[in-house]
Amino acid sequence: MSQRINTPEESRAEPDGPRADRPPEERPAEGRPLKAANAIPEQRILDAAYQLLLTIGMQRITMADIARRAGVSRATLYRRWGGVREVLGTLTTRVWTELVEQAFEAESALIESAGARTAVVDGVVRLARAIRVHPLLRKIIELDPDFLTPYLLQRRGTNTNHQLALLETGLRLGIADGSIRPGDPALLARSVLLTAWSFTLTGPVLVDAPDGTGAEVDRLDGELRLLLDRYLMPAPSAASSSAPSLAPSPAPLPEGGTDA
Repeated sequence: MSQRINTPEESRAEPDGPRADRPPEERPAEGRPLKAANAIPEQRILDAAYQLLLTIGMQRITMADIARRAGVSRATLYRRWGGVREVLGTLTTRVWTELVEQAFEAESALIESAGARTAVVDGVVRLARAIRVHPLLRKIIELDPDFLTPYLLQRRGTNTNHQLALLETGLRLGIADGSIRPGDPALLARSVLLTAWSFTLTGPVLVDAPDGTGAEVDRLDGELRLLLDRYLMPAPSAASSSAPSLAPSPAPLPEGGTDA
């Protein structure tokens, strides 16, 4: 999609002034150059949609609401998105991507100091905690839980693919440095993400903490950390398995006795 903005000369090139088939709000004022729809910052539109979502919920938002809050025309919105659900899909992708990047921002330093397994596990736990209490997810669960259904039961979204890609990168590094057991990084990433989702979405329900906070949720996150760490931990080496057993030896049989 072009980011080109018409020059004043091009705008004045229309022989009969502004085209009659443009909506009034899309017609330039006298002497003002036309501006491409996609030259309007997307951030402004998504910020408007975010505020509306937190205020009235997904089901009540209209394209007119978003346009009014963002200070643009509906025609501008429809040039980028087919409807409200697409706008909100772009919004959730932006929010979750920011949270993922923040959760894994310390990954490089952790890999150098403690190994990739620690980095991956810490990043996943941080992400679960951040998403669980984020106002966007809380509002979706409160008012519009059906929005999540397709991404849980029918298809992977952009957010899921992004999270899987980050996990695979960390898992490959861990397999290479020996801190993570050998295996298919893609399969391991899916298993880790499935586990994290259950602790993020269902965990608060199981510990009676509907807002996703509290001591019981903290304890649950401790179990998530332990579960993931043990799951990714390499198996004991052959040398370890051949070490002398610490189990007590059976008591000797009485002289002349049998074990029959």
